[in-house]
Amino acid sequence: MAVKRKTRAGIGLALCKRLLVEDDELHLCLACRNVSKAEAVRAALLASHPTAEVTVVQLDVSNLQSVYQASEELKQRNVIHIFSTAEGLLTQDDKITADGLQEVFETNVFGHFILIRELEPLLCHSDSPSQLIWTSSRNARKSNFSLEDFQHSKGKEPYSSSKYATDLLSVALNRNFNQQGLYSNVVCPGTALTNLTYGVLPPFIWTLLMPAILLIRFFANAFTLTPYNGTEALVWLFHQKPESLNPLIKYLSATTGFGRNYITTQKVNVLTLLH
Repeated sequence: MAVKRKTRAGIGLALCKRLLVEDDELHLCLACRNVSKAEAVRAALLASHPTAEVTVVQLDVSNLQSVYQASEELKQRNVIHIFSTAEGLLTQDDKITADGLQEVFETNVFGHFILIRELEPLLCHSDSPSQLIWTSSRNARKSNFSLEDFQHSKGKEPYSSSKYATDLLSVALNRNFNQQGLYSNVVCPGTALTNLTYGVLPPFIWTLLMPAILLIRFFANAFTLTPYNGTEALVWLFHQKPESLNPLIKYLSATTGFGRNYITTQKVNVLTLLH
């Protein structure tokens, strides 16, 4: 079973569609905040892939009570082979959640971490490896992260800080859980036009920028533009043996100026913080 925390019109939905095209008997569990929207997605997926098994679990990773409730529901399942996180919250206007945590940190890092710890019985099987796939970012910069302020309550780059914390956490999880059969990797979908990026700039601005972006794409491969293209690295990782992957490598979706998708890599530079 693959558990995917997803957005309705983003990387998560595109990933589900691509995976079902390759294996229409896959069991997907959609962990979403908005159940009504998730049910609509489930119906659409089953309409095109009727032999698939698609279930829904309500989950808001910015609320720990929701995380614990979702984990209890998921514990009723036999096993989870692959757990993939969504893009997260992209904003510079951070705030405090009901749990007393910074919203970006709790949404992008801490809520997922608590869920994973709660699901250890399903994820940790030395005879049958499980894989965590974290959606990180090319913008995960060490300079924006501080162990003294790991929630980034005093800084102005909460998204970058949270994604660097994700990279750091992935390495730490591998050090602590590989022997128990749990492996962790990080990916970056590139700049794809989703609900997340439309929250940064409205759609008409992206439309105006598109000619320049298409030109820049001949020199910079990070502009994947569509959710389908952004899932390239994710789909590739789904087909790999997790124990064979380098835990210090970030896998990046990339698209050429002519629209060809491929995967590139980037070193995860977190060792100095973990010693």
